[in-house]
Amino acid sequence: MDEGPRYAIYFVPAAGSDLYRFGCSVLRYDCYTGEQVAPAHELAGDADSWRSLTEEPRRYGFHATLKAPFHLSCERTERQLVDAMQSFAAAGHAVPAIAPVVEMLEGFAAVVPQRPDPLVNTLAAHCTTAFDRFRAPMSPRERARRLATPLSRDQTENLERWGYPHVFAHFRFHMTLTGRLAVEAHEARVATLRRCFERLCGYRPIAIDRVALLRQDTPTARFRVLSHAQLRAPL
Repeated sequence: MDEGPRYAIYFVPAAGSDLYRFGCSVLRYDCYTGEQVAPAHELAGDADSWRSLTEEPRRYGFHATLKAPFHLSCERTERQLVDAMQSFAAAGHAVPAIAPVVEMLEGFAAVVPQRPDPLVNTLAAHCTTAFDRFRAPMSPRERARRLATPLSRDQTENLERWGYPHVFAHFRFHMTLTGRLAVEAHEARVATLRRCFERLCGYRPIAIDRVALLRQDTPTARFRVLSHAQLRAPL
């Protein structure tokens, strides 16, 4: 049923990192604290426009999806989910690193890897399967909403089995920065975001070295970090 909170497993950069500072200053929201954040100065001169352009991703916080949002199964508890996330992080995982770029991705701007990394895809696949026992079945309303967007046969099968179409071969690591942009605005908006990213972060590799469990209390609420942990490397 589409009731109660939703949960998600995300990569959220460490709260004190340059990368997280960049993402928060673009989205103007800190999902660790739930507080508003002042815009980066590259965006401040057109603050109202940028606020509108980032309204949708602001609800989710600055993140990359590893297990898409889901309602909790009636057979599981939030405490069990928190414990499972902590155990997952401690179980031993190869820690991938990406070379980041700011690009357009299907009509919105995002931080993405210069090239796909199999280790990132493996981590996301493990999250998809490991936490699926906590996911309540899709409601008819949620299923209809997902199917309103054209999906391939494989994506439809993923939706039916895993509750989300963009998993496994259809997964692409990305950290969303805007909602959909008008085509004529792509170049200028991306250029501004790149200037901001270079100033705050540079283009150093990003280690995908942690996982976070986030909670959304109502459909219009913003996601907040409930628990987070650094990935432990294999022994």
